[in-house]
Amino acid sequence: MPAAGELPLWTSQGDVEVKLRMEDSGMAARTALTINDMFSLSVKRFGNYTAFSWKEGEEQKTMTYKKYYQACRTAAKSFLKLGLERYHSVGILGFNSTEWFIADIGAILAGGFGVGIYTTNSAEACQYVAENSKANIIVVENNKQLEKILQIEDQLPHLKAIILYRDEMEEKRPNLYSWDEFMKLGCDEPEEPLDAIISSQKPNQCCTLIYTSGTTGQPKGVMLSHDNITWTALSVSRYANLKEPHLNQEVVVSYLPLSHIAAQMIDIWIILKIGGKTCFAQQDALKGSLVNTMNEVHPTAFLGVPRVWEKMQEKMKLVGVQSSTMRKKMAAWAKDIGLQYNLAKMNQAGHVGRIPIKYHLAKKLVFKRVRKALGLERCTKCFTGAAPITKDTLEFFLSLNIPIYELYGMSESTGPHTFSLAAAFRLTSCGKELPGCKTKLHNPDENGIGEICFWGRHVFMGYLNMPEKTDETVDAEGWVHSGDLGKHDKDGFLYITGRIKEMIITAGGENVPPVLIEDAVKEALPLISNAMLVGDKRKFLSILLTIKSQVNAESGDPEDELTAEALEICRKLGSSAMRVSEIVEGRDKVIHDAIQDGINRVNKKATSNAQRIQKWVILDRDFSVSGGELGPTMKLKRPVVVEMYKEQIENFYQDLATPTTPNNPLPAK
Repeated sequence: MPAAGELPLWTSQGDVEVKLRMEDSGMAARTALTINDMFSLSVKRFGNYTAFSWKEGEEQKTMTYKKYYQACRTAAKSFLKLGLERYHSVGILGFNSTEWFIADIGAILAGGFGVGIYTTNSAEACQYVAENSKANIIVVENNKQLEKILQIEDQLPHLKAIILYRDEMEEKRPNLYSWDEFMKLGCDEPEEPLDAIISSQKPNQCCTLIYTSGTTGQPKGVMLSHDNITWTALSVSRYANLKEPHLNQEVVVSYLPLSHIAAQMIDIWIILKIGGKTCFAQQDALKGSLVNTMNEVHPTAFLGVPRVWEKMQEKMKLVGVQSSTMRKKMAAWAKDIGLQYNLAKMNQAGHVGRIPIKYHLAKKLVFKRVRKALGLERCTKCFTGAAPITKDTLEFFLSLNIPIYELYGMSESTGPHTFSLAAAFRLTSCGKELPGCKTKLHNPDENGIGEICFWGRHVFMGYLNMPEKTDETVDAEGWVHSGDLGKHDKDGFLYITGRIKEMIITAGGENVPPVLIEDAVKEALPLISNAMLVGDKRKFLSILLTIKSQVNAESGDPEDELTAEALEICRKLGSSAMRVSEIVEGRDKVIHDAIQDGINRVNKKATSNAQRIQKWVILDRDFSVSGGELGPTMKLKRPVVVEMYKEQIENFYQDLATPTTPNNPLPAK
């Protein structure tokens, strides 16, 4: 297998394949750009506009595109001075910041790879990524992350230097540099060697590695070329009608892990393409401070993983519960109008004729206030992706005049493959593919459900040093087999119905998509935070449930105390429970009867007897990133959960009844 940087752009079919993809995508071959090409063009057009905004204490700081580009060049020269070799990596381990962006692009300009490492990784997981990508340099945010690298330093034969960009050094060590020391290394270096390296770079060469989460086996390094990134950034910006700064500068909040392609594509590359502004959130964004940042910067576009939207929904419901009777009635009235109006607008592709007066009134009295409270008053593009989102959450925000547009894609497609927009929007659909891309459903069943495959200039180069895995994912015609199951409606909208590897196949041979049933349970039981269906190769289905509980603001760990919303639900049911521990193991009959009633309601809608839930258990703590059950983007790690709770799962399939499973007969269908 050739070295990573020498691989052709998409498959081993080489230059002919490249040309065909470019022509078929409606863009001539001459439009292929490197990262430096795209950046240079943006600097020429938007050089004096603000590229970044961030807070240091109470002080707001900014950086223009001109200074941004110069900083990336200086970082590139510093990397070269420290010994960065061609097609070796710079690992970046830290929360979103200007330093993260500059290190990433600086590594690319210097001929290396930018490689994000999840901050939640253990030292061993960091070692795998750094060694697999032949990291010459690792950039870390603080002493906590530095300690991980020092633990594995002797296992990284390619490592030449470590850079600490936020904390003060606790002790001086050889080849350990502060950010200021690092940047000074390149200040006086000549420009010509860097220019020569940049000139030698080609659009079909690898520039970035995105490592998959590794829930099944070791993470895979997804190789993305310059053209993968620059073409996708251009395609999305055109399709989404994003504005350039002389018209109305787009503003985004950077808070999701930049190791993930969704955050990187939006926060770094698309914004760079259009001259937008990236505002960095505080490190505790996902622990509560995100809304503060939103209210300070007023983003025009916002990407929230489903868990972020769900948390907003929970807080807004709590506010509603605590409101006066009059406010509750007004909110219910407005939400009913909002949902009906927006569903009509959706079904008529954005055209509803004359707008009802009561909608205008609801907008003035309720919708504008909600948007302002969330910091979304300027946001015309609210997106979600990276994990499944429930219909309940989508309808909740739609009723408040906040349509959430779903995206779908993978690291292997450089992020987005399908896109939802105001004029192309269906509830629970991921929209339609980007112009120039193609979708097909492989081996569809009688319901039209098949494996989603995609093709286009956004398709990755392959997995680093894993040719067999690449061949398993990309077929001979260049189609990426996603492993996801989906279907199209009559208008061409794509719907995700499950994942092949997540599909539960019962002992009776019936295929059961777990997500649909899990979502139905959460919709029927608002007390439930997470639900995971089990039953692969078993006689019947069972489900693991967690209760909505408070989260420790410092560690992110779920606590025993119920959330305010959960407390309110318990009181309405007639329960005095204050903690999860008062509910588990059958300790609260009122709650357990209510849960069984909700399960019964879900079972009544089951498409077959095999798709009914026969047993359930409440776990003693919610799922979390810190606990390992959720990935960095809040996606459920099913194999991890199965291993962690194997005892509870085995108890389902013993002949003995469990305390949390009432011996109620299943309702007749």
